[in-house]
Amino acid sequence: MSTVVASDLDRTLIYSAPALGLAMPDAEAPRLLCVETYERKPLSYMTETAAGLLAELAGSTTFVPTTTRTREQYLRVHLPGPAPEFAICANGGQLLVRGEPDRDWQRTVAERLASHCAPLEEIRTHLVRTADPAWLLKERTAEDLFAYLVVERPLLPDTWVKDLAGWAGERGWTVSLQGRKIYAVPRPLTKSAAVAEVARRTGASVVLAAGDSLLDADLLLAADRGWRPGHGELADTGWHAPHVTALDERGVAAGEKITRAFLHAAAATGHGRAPAPDGAGAAGSAVGAAAAGG
Repeated sequence: MSTVVASDLDRTLIYSAPALGLAMPDAEAPRLLCVETYERKPLSYMTETAAGLLAELAGSTTFVPTTTRTREQYLRVHLPGPAPEFAICANGGQLLVRGEPDRDWQRTVAERLASHCAPLEEIRTHLVRTADPAWLLKERTAEDLFAYLVVERPLLPDTWVKDLAGWAGERGWTVSLQGRKIYAVPRPLTKSAAVAEVARRTGASVVLAAGDSLLDADLLLAADRGWRPGHGELADTGWHAPHVTALDERGVAAGEKITRAFLHAAAATGHGRAPAPDGAGAAGSAVGAAAAGG
């Protein structure tokens, strides 16, 4: 039996420069490791300490990156440690096994969506028709599974997302606002369902999870233990559950705290080794670990 550690990526484990939340003086800021580039420019980061902890975690548990990103977007990210055997993309719509989409899971997802949800094209048409060009920057679909908009957040009317959520809910879809993106996702398309499939295949006895957005709520509820950072939709709405720890840390410091918590929890179940106290040796090991596994 093993432990599955299923974690959201963006604003949970990895952070863009605007999301780092470095509130301390520059001289006291942690060293950062770039884990993603886009168009030949650095895009996402972890602290070096978190990188070392994640490499250790991935070597002692079944670590499963669990993201709303498409497969293409996920493959830009080079996390420390051994390459994950399983990864979940498109909010549970894609289960990757050693980097390749699992066809059986794709068929299962397609059947669920066809049975319970309005078609993607109906949702997309409504999004484009009702969005105001004054604040709409881009509209996209992901893996032919869900749709999202990129918006000018300051110009977005307060009631628009609420109205969209009501309309979409009647059609079996959910809506989530994350930074500048508004996601419309079929209700059966969940991270928790895909993680349950990984747990079934691996015979896992424990599932640990972390996430920051409303799209992560089902994942956290389905886990044995979970963590959420002090930022994001879940924090902003005061979302909580008895077995989910609400951290005070925000930004990249929360990512480091979550990774350390994963290691402690895995060690308590007998699947992993407890990390050293905060700041004790992890940063030094991070560079070598990242270079070996990134």
